[in-house]
Amino acid sequence: MRAFKLWCLVHKWTSLLCTLFLLLLCLSGLPLIFGEEIAHWLEASVTPPEMADATVKADLDALAADARARRPKDAIQAFARDENAQAWFVSMGETADATESSALFMYDSRTGALLQDLPLREGFLHVMFMLHVELFAGLPGTLFLGGMGLLFLASIVSGVVVYGPFMRKLPFGAVRHAGSPRLAWLDLHNLLGIVTLVWALVVGGTGVINTLARPLFAYWQQTELAEMTAPWQGKPAPVSFSSIDRAVAAAEALDIQKEAAFVEFPGTPSAGPHHYAVFLRGRTPFTARLLEPVLIDAETGAVAATRAMPWYMTVLLVSQPLHFGDYGGQPLKALWALLDIVTIVVLLSGLYLWWNKGHRADEALLVEAGREHERARSAEAGAVRR
Repeated sequence: MRAFKLWCLVHKWTSLLCTLFLLLLCLSGLPLIFGEEIAHWLEASVTPPEMADATVKADLDALAADARARRPKDAIQAFARDENAQAWFVSMGETADATESSALFMYDSRTGALLQDLPLREGFLHVMFMLHVELFAGLPGTLFLGGMGLLFLASIVSGVVVYGPFMRKLPFGAVRHAGSPRLAWLDLHNLLGIVTLVWALVVGGTGVINTLARPLFAYWQQTELAEMTAPWQGKPAPVSFSSIDRAVAAAEALDIQKEAAFVEFPGTPSAGPHHYAVFLRGRTPFTARLLEPVLIDAETGAVAATRAMPWYMTVLLVSQPLHFGDYGGQPLKALWALLDIVTIVVLLSGLYLWWNKGHRADEALLVEAGREHERARSAEAGAVRR
């Protein structure tokens, strides 16, 4: 009985401490599930035109030259390819190692035509993303949300334990409308919580992992990447640089089943002064999320080093798209959105049950359920002894 009361307290207080922030995450995450579609609807992004010959590729050096001509005082930081391999995004900063981009250009990956000069740090989706990821508070905000995610996971586990005794007295899915409205809301809260259990654990768990993205990436740079670049430490930076096209081709030649997902330029934290860092991805929905870093000598264009990502980075890379349901196209996104809305109802009903003046009566119901659970266990133990 004491254990059951303790689980009730754990569920109550972990839920109360994280509910308001979980509501914010659910509300901000809902439009992010359909971020690509909303961007098109708001005319904030452009779709590259269809082409009969899909093998045509733009000259990456020409794209770099065009971007530099548009922002002559800035440095190119990275090239990033979209999921459909139809566009290249060229990111620029005031310096190569600047923490924030100063410009982002979108080019057709087949023709090389400039499609869009993308606005930075503005718009509805940017606000939703910043709220969802860091509360506009940088890394401290991200880690704080990670803590709220851990409380959410604790509330889920404790909720399952608390819900167990009810299964002995009620059929699954029962909502008692004959009693007080509070009783009906309690049953509905329990039912919806169990229905969304697996999804909540997946999204909550991946959300917590995603809050560690920056620390994990920084740790990878200080360990694995540092080992890869160690032979070049102390050497003077190159004066002339090899072709970007050549660097990407050299990396892709290592595995014909993979393509370049993005390219970090010399001077950026992931490449260092002596290399292009080409990150390869697979061509299937799952392997497209997994990356393999390849360092290309910035002077010669030859492969300098490569190694597989460590396990913690693989977990992170898999968690990021799973959190928003990006693996299964529109059907999975629709399911994610529906479960997100149901979770909002669970959170609001939990607040109602606590805020209502009769919340002590609900606690009495839980205690009585615990007593019933203990009586049932004692009866079963007695039957076994007999």
